Amino acid sequence: MSNTPLSGYTILDLTQFYQGPYATFMLAKAGADVVKIEPPGGESLRLMAPPGKETSMPVAMLNANKRGITLNLKSDKGKDILRRMAKKADALVENYAPGVMDRLGVGFSVLHEINPRMVYASATGFGLSGPDRNNLAMDFTVQAASGVMSTTGYADGPPLRTGAPYVDILGGAHLYAALMTGLLEQARTGVGRLVEVAMIEAVYPCLATVLDQYHRAGRKIPARTGNAFANHNRAPYNVYKAADGYVAIILVTETQWQNLLRAMGRSDLSDDPRFISNTARVENYAATEAVVNGWTNVTTRADIFAATSAAKVPCAPVRDIEEAMNDPHMHGRGTLEWVDHYDYDYPIVLQNSALRFHGTDKVPTTLSPHVGEHNRAIYGEWLGMSDADLAGLKAEGVI
Repeated sequence: MSNTPLSGYTILDLTQFYQGPYATFMLAKAGADVVKIEPPGGESLRLMAPPGKETSMPVAMLNANKRGITLNLKSDKGKDILRRMAKKADALVENYAPGVMDRLGVGFSVLHEINPRMVYASATGFGLSGPDRNNLAMDFTVQAASGVMSTTGYADGPPLRTGAPYVDILGGAHLYAALMTGLLEQARTGVGRLVEVAMIEAVYPCLATVLDQYHRAGRKIPARTGNAFANHNRAPYNVYKAADGYVAIILVTETQWQNLLRAMGRSDLSDDPRFISNTARVENYAATEAVVNGWTNVTTRADIFAATSAAKVPCAPVRDIEEAMNDPHMHGRGTLEWVDHYDYDYPIVLQNSALRFHGTDKVPTTLSPHVGEHNRAIYGEWLGMSDADLAGLKAEGVI
């Protein structure tokens, strides 16, 4: 057994898209044997793959280090096979719509009877109960329903989604936490339970700042402010145009304002009453922005970052995805790595888990599986099926 935190744990992964696969990816990177169970044609996310290929980038990124099998849960034999596999699993993770697994006859109540120690983790958009439980949920719709989309964009424009599906990923991180909590209880009691995560509940804490501004303004909904702080109540706090792109600058103390003035070569403004405090700078917001833009617009991102770093002012260049993909810091830490993938004609960058376990063996990256790649290994190893058995199941559309 390897020296990894979850070595020896077996996880049945019936998840798809982003939220569930991200959680099970982290389990796999912690050493668990994660068995990805897809429909015979593969999960829907594979449809984003390049023409003639089966692996989209999300599949490659979120399903690395898993073993892959196919199983038709709409068939009686498929359901029976899942029940037999559940006897051997420590946990099962699924993110089907509420009630789907129960209607198939493989929900928590059934599988708990078969294997009382198995943790059953369910991920949904709105939860397993409540009036909205059956609402269709994707990252985009949950951003809208949760309120976070209403805070994104500019006052004179419509609400905007974020460029990245952070609700899905945040939901996946919460799903990992819920599952690990269940496994901790299982280790103490020998009994598993149903744990669930709803994306809308996972993202709600992200409203903390705007809710604070809502109450400070006498229960008035803040207007969208683009990259600026809610209600423009802090300055400078924005994305500023540089000579070769953009930079993000945020100040939280008065010392940082004085430091920024020195970095900009504008110490002549250190006692200017328009800028002497955050309250004054907010009251003179346009003038404050003009001072900062006057410097950034003619300075490169690298020079801005060097000057603000030396002055201890929070600042970062706004990187594009190629810059982020080639980030020497994350490559140096082993967070990102170049790999040769069977479905791409050039090396691609894959991420490792953001969770680090010091003093443990590193789990080497293995590529996301082909559709049904491990059918023979897992069905033969777990259930004793022969090649003839597998051929029959394939002919019947069960695998």
